[in-house]
Amino acid sequence: MSTQQKDLSYFRLRLQEHLNSSFPEKANDQKFIDQRSSWAANAYEGAFRSGNPIDQCNEIANYILFEGLHFSKFDTVFQVVCNEFDTIMADEELRPFALKMFPICEPVFAKYKLTDDFAYGYEFDVLYTELTGTIAIWIEDNGLQ
Repeated sequence: MSTQQKDLSYFRLRLQEHLNSSFPEKANDQKFIDQRSSWAANAYEGAFRSGNPIDQCNEIANYILFEGLHFSKFDTVFQVVCNEFDTIMADEELRPFALKMFPICEPVFAKYKLTDDFAYGYEFDVLYTELTGTIAIWIEDNGLQ
Protein backbone atom coordinates (compact mmCIF):
# COMPACT_ATOMS: atom_id res chain seq x y z
CA MET A 1 0.00 0.00 0.00
CA SER A 2 1.44 3.38 -0.94
CA THR A 3 2.03 6.12 1.60
CA GLN A 4 -0.73 8.18 -0.05
CA GLN A 5 -3.23 5.33 0.37
CA LYS A 6 -2.22 4.81 4.01
CA ASP A 7 -2.59 8.53 4.69
CA LEU A 8 -5.94 8.60 2.95
CA SER A 9 -7.31 5.64 4.92
CA TYR A 10 -5.95 7.15 8.16
CA PHE A 11 -7.73 10.44 7.51
CA ARG A 12 -10.86 8.65 6.30
CA LEU A 13 -11.01 6.58 9.51
CA ARG A 14 -10.43 9.62 11.73
CA LEU A 15 -13.13 11.58 9.95
CA GLN A 16 -15.57 8.65 9.96
CA GLU A 17 -15.07 8.17 13.70
CA HIS A 18 -15.68 11.87 14.35
CA LEU A 19 -18.81 11.88 12.18
CA ASN A 20 -20.18 8.70 13.78
CA SER A 21 -19.68 10.21 17.21
CA SER A 22 -20.67 13.85 16.74
CA PHE A 23 -22.25 14.33 13.32
CA PRO A 24 -24.53 11.32 12.68
CA GLU A 25 -26.33 13.33 9.99
CA LYS A 26 -23.10 13.31 7.92
CA ALA A 27 -21.83 9.83 8.84
CA ASN A 28 -23.16 8.20 5.65
CA ASP A 29 -22.17 10.99 3.24
CA GLN A 30 -19.46 9.08 1.37
CA LYS A 31 -18.84 11.91 -1.09
CA PHE A 32 -18.12 14.30 1.79
CA ILE A 33 -15.92 11.75 3.56
CA ASP A 34 -13.99 10.88 0.39
CA GLN A 35 -13.44 14.51 -0.50
CA ARG A 36 -12.39 15.69 2.97
CA SER A 37 -10.06 12.77 3.62
CA SER A 38 -8.47 13.16 0.20
CA TRP A 39 -7.93 16.89 0.74
CA ALA A 40 -6.40 16.24 4.16
CA ALA A 41 -4.08 13.53 2.83
CA ASN A 42 -2.98 15.79 -0.02
CA ALA A 43 -2.42 18.70 2.34
CA TYR A 44 -0.37 16.51 4.68
CA GLU A 45 1.75 15.21 1.84
CA GLY A 46 2.29 18.69 0.42
CA ALA A 47 3.25 20.10 3.80
CA PHE A 48 5.62 17.19 4.40
CA ARG A 49 7.27 17.57 0.99
CA SER A 50 7.72 21.27 1.72
CA GLY A 51 9.82 20.36 4.73
CA ASN A 52 7.39 21.14 7.52
CA PRO A 53 7.74 19.28 10.83
CA ILE A 54 5.35 16.35 11.33
CA ASP A 55 3.34 18.23 13.99
CA GLN A 56 2.72 21.08 11.59
CA CYS A 57 1.81 18.67 8.78
CA ASN A 58 -0.75 17.07 11.10
CA GLU A 59 -2.10 20.47 12.12
CA ILE A 60 -2.58 21.51 8.48
CA ALA A 61 -4.28 18.22 7.59
CA ASN A 62 -6.53 18.33 10.67
CA TYR A 63 -7.59 21.87 9.89
CA ILE A 64 -8.83 20.71 6.49
CA LEU A 65 -10.25 17.41 7.74
CA PHE A 66 -12.33 18.93 10.55
CA GLU A 67 -13.16 22.37 9.13
CA GLY A 68 -16.70 23.28 10.12
CA LEU A 69 -16.96 20.16 12.30
CA HIS A 70 -16.15 21.55 15.73
CA PHE A 71 -19.59 22.60 16.97
CA SER A 72 -21.88 19.60 16.85
CA LYS A 73 -25.65 19.95 17.03
CA PHE A 74 -25.92 16.29 17.98
CA ASP A 75 -23.36 16.63 20.78
CA THR A 76 -25.38 19.56 22.09
CA VAL A 77 -28.62 17.54 22.08
CA PHE A 78 -26.78 14.64 23.72
CA GLN A 79 -25.36 17.00 26.37
CA VAL A 80 -28.86 18.29 27.15
CA VAL A 81 -30.25 14.75 27.36
CA CYS A 82 -27.40 13.60 29.62
CA ASN A 83 -27.51 16.64 31.90
CA GLU A 84 -31.23 17.26 32.14
CA PHE A 85 -32.98 13.92 31.58
CA ASP A 86 -30.51 11.32 32.83
CA THR A 87 -32.59 10.60 35.93
CA ILE A 88 -35.58 9.37 33.91
CA MET A 89 -33.77 6.81 31.75
CA ALA A 90 -30.94 4.30 31.96
CA ASP A 91 -27.47 5.35 30.85
CA GLU A 92 -27.55 3.04 27.83
CA GLU A 93 -30.75 4.76 26.65
CA LEU A 94 -29.27 8.28 26.62
CA ARG A 95 -27.55 8.19 23.22
CA PRO A 96 -30.40 6.40 21.39
CA PHE A 97 -32.84 8.89 22.90
CA ALA A 98 -30.61 11.82 21.85
CA LEU A 99 -30.56 10.38 18.31
CA LYS A 100 -34.37 10.27 18.41
CA MET A 101 -34.55 13.86 19.67
CA PHE A 102 -32.04 15.19 17.14
CA PRO A 103 -34.54 15.70 14.28
CA ILE A 104 -37.11 17.05 16.76
CA CYS A 105 -34.58 19.70 17.84
CA GLU A 106 -33.46 20.65 14.33
CA PRO A 107 -35.92 23.59 14.05
CA VAL A 108 -34.46 25.06 17.25
CA PHE A 109 -30.97 25.09 15.74
CA ALA A 110 -32.29 26.82 12.62
CA LYS A 111 -32.82 30.00 14.67
CA TYR A 112 -29.10 30.37 15.39
CA LYS A 113 -26.03 31.16 13.35
CA LEU A 114 -23.87 28.18 14.31
CA THR A 115 -20.12 28.52 14.05
CA ASP A 116 -17.24 26.38 15.29
CA ASP A 117 -16.95 28.54 18.43
CA PHE A 118 -20.70 28.90 19.06
CA ALA A 119 -20.50 26.87 22.28
CA TYR A 120 -18.40 29.60 23.90
CA GLY A 121 -20.87 32.45 23.44
CA TYR A 122 -23.90 33.75 25.32
CA GLU A 123 -26.31 32.38 22.73
CA PHE A 124 -25.28 28.82 23.55
CA ASP A 125 -26.95 29.14 26.96
CA VAL A 126 -30.14 30.34 25.29
CA LEU A 127 -29.98 27.46 22.79
CA TYR A 128 -29.37 24.97 25.61
CA THR A 129 -32.42 26.23 27.50
CA GLU A 130 -34.57 26.13 24.38
CA LEU A 131 -33.47 22.57 23.59
CA THR A 132 -34.22 21.51 27.16
CA GLY A 133 -37.72 22.91 26.83
CA THR A 134 -38.30 21.31 23.42
CA ILE A 135 -37.25 17.89 24.71
CA ALA A 136 -39.27 18.26 27.94
CA ILE A 137 -42.40 19.15 25.95
CA TRP A 138 -41.82 16.21 23.61
CA ILE A 139 -41.48 13.82 26.56
CA GLU A 140 -44.61 15.28 28.16
CA ASP A 141 -46.58 14.78 24.92
CA ASN A 142 -45.13 11.42 23.88
CA GLY A 143 -43.54 9.78 26.88
CA LEU A 144 -40.11 8.16 26.61
CA GLN A 145 -41.25 5.46 24.15
